Amino acid sequence: MRDLDITSLRLFVAVCEARSIARAAELQHMVPSAISKRLAQLADSVGVPLLQRQRRGVVPTDAGDMLLQHARGMLAGADRLARDMASYGRGVKGQVRMLASVSSIAEFLPDDIASFLQDRAHAEIRVDMEESLSRDLVRALREGTAALGVCWDAADLAGLQTRPYRRDHLAVVAHASHPIAALPSCSFAQTLAYEHVGLPATTAVQSMLIRAAAIIGQPLNYRAVVSSFDASLRCVRAGLGIAVVPRETVDPASSGAGLRVVPLTDAWALRQFAICFRDAAALSPAARLLLAHLEGRAAQQKNLKKKTPSTHKSRA
Repeated sequence: MRDLDITSLRLFVAVCEARSIARAAELQHMVPSAISKRLAQLADSVGVPLLQRQRRGVVPTDAGDMLLQHARGMLAGADRLARDMASYGRGVKGQVRMLASVSSIAEFLPDDIASFLQDRAHAEIRVDMEESLSRDLVRALREGTAALGVCWDAADLAGLQTRPYRRDHLAVVAHASHPIAALPSCSFAQTLAYEHVGLPATTAVQSMLIRAAAIIGQPLNYRAVVSSFDASLRCVRAGLGIAVVPRETVDPASSGAGLRVVPLTDAWALRQFAICFRDAAALSPAARLLLAHLEGRAAQQKNLKKKTPSTHKSRA
């Protein structure tokens, strides 16, 4: 097989997504015959048919499906390479791609990265942060497409090196008129008598709650399923149900908006996050600096909590 041409791969992906050579040509500002020629050369290069015509356009063959998956990864890598090189052209001396779970981005990670970038010693370092599901984050780190990741340490981190990061605590958020709101704290089992506002099942928080409900042997009833912690709090404020979220994501002013935060007493409700990477020795100098900074911020948080005893209150 001859070397694959990036432009041809990009056009192949465009045709597969548009399911039409004519439509792809329009989107790419090319004539259809030029795209057809490129695709014929690509099929000749790999030695198998990649597209088949159907009544409503073209679809990839089985071999085309496989190429499509690889092509998307190669194009994403090529785009990152172009951005990285452009950054160096603008004077950036280091760049770190970081993937992070929804919870870590909603709670503490942005502030920690901001404090890193505000240091004059890091003025020529760029950090690109992207939200990711834990399983996708782990796969990207193993494949080497990201330098660092932050996620709950209960994820499958086999094959990766880790450092302890920050902690959070899951709590129930309820409308002030809800029976749960009157409690100083509660177990997850107590919440199962009420309707919940949940997150997608693929998120770390929701998968944990589904598993916990299954162990208890009671159903987890949803009144609504939303895509973010902010959306879940809006639903709770509207009286649609209760939500289990990290206590750290709830604005302290929420108590004035009619919400109450009730800490969960279950042991698993206290979560430890980890900074993950494939090999510390292989990290770039910029990534090593960021790793050290995040570890330092986590240590500061831990020391602060030791000096300030925690008290659980029903109000946020």
